[in-house]
Amino acid sequence: MDRRTFVKATCVGSASLFLKDFDLLAQAEVTLPQPPPIEVHGLPQAKPSPLGMPGLFPGRVVEISDPGSIVRNRVSQPVVCRMLEDGMKDLTGESSVRAAWAKFIDPADTVGIKINPSGAPACCSSPEIVREIISGVQSVGVPARNIVIYDRYSYEIDIGSYQALLTPGVRVVGIQDGFVDTSGYDPNVYCDANFFGEWETRSYMASIVAHGVTKIINVPTMKDHSASGVTGCLKNLGYGTFNNVARSHRAPYSFTNPLIGVMCSVEPLRSKAVLHIMDGMRQVWHGGPLTQVQDFIYQAGMLLVGTDPVAMDTIELQLIEKKRQEQGAPSVWEHDPKSITPDGHEFYHDATKNLFFRQPGHIAAAGKLGLGIADLKQIDHRQIHAT
Repeated sequence: MDRRTFVKATCVGSASLFLKDFDLLAQAEVTLPQPPPIEVHGLPQAKPSPLGMPGLFPGRVVEISDPGSIVRNRVSQPVVCRMLEDGMKDLTGESSVRAAWAKFIDPADTVGIKINPSGAPACCSSPEIVREIISGVQSVGVPARNIVIYDRYSYEIDIGSYQALLTPGVRVVGIQDGFVDTSGYDPNVYCDANFFGEWETRSYMASIVAHGVTKIINVPTMKDHSASGVTGCLKNLGYGTFNNVARSHRAPYSFTNPLIGVMCSVEPLRSKAVLHIMDGMRQVWHGGPLTQVQDFIYQAGMLLVGTDPVAMDTIELQLIEKKRQEQGAPSVWEHDPKSITPDGHEFYHDATKNLFFRQPGHIAAAGKLGLGIADLKQIDHRQIHAT
């Protein structure tokens, strides 16, 4: 993927395809459009790393849960500290926390911690968890000045107040200040596809990922997504690293499958993302990624830890599907035209409605690109519960 290549769907749609919002909804069965070809241009000098996705432990997912980790919507720092320590040791098989972190991080690294502030303040990467990750990185000798907390939009980071809540000395970076700002991106590293006849068909990789950090720890939140089905490791990493991604879904259709996985496969992003720690303190089971409706946010009190983003997202998808079933909400796989609404307010307050025909198949598609294991039967799902 470090050379100019093409990723094609089995049935390639026209690159000039333009679909009016709800033309197909009158049909009894929806015929979803096939994705166009996606041209990938990675960083030519990037060298693949054995630490890159799916990482040192393909298929292994460690789930740690403790009801005391979040009480009355407040995350307990001491409890998540213990949970993360247990998860890191179980993942790596190391007896000490420092040795576990040393599997992934060297003292000379510049470490990027990819947070997910989207959905703040109701649900975003918990500062308490990010602080523990910073401590783990520092335990192997990385100074605070070489730790970078980053995401795409500066304003979302501001809403989450990360600058005030995290360890002094670490850098907090928003890749872009406005929606059209491209100054923080490398114009030579991109994915190019024409989904709906948009004028700008390229999405560029953030310069901080391409040239700044040497390792990435991915900290997604556990939530559904109106277009991709779920927001997990893959979407947080791919769509948080590249710009101009909203063009991949125009109601009611979505090409998040296969774009999310394709973006994660681009070097050097693929090799630099060495560890994924999913924040499941709060689980958004409907209205994601931006909902502020507390009725749809379950205080699950869990973490998922692993190096395989596909396996982790597969487990996350299973957990969200289970919660939706418990609440009487339809599956994220449902493609019933009657469930589609153009009314955002209706979507945010009715769990039977959606804005798009969701594409949770992006997870399995990423597995076919070699990013991890999507078959539940092959996933080593380890569960640690508080006693």
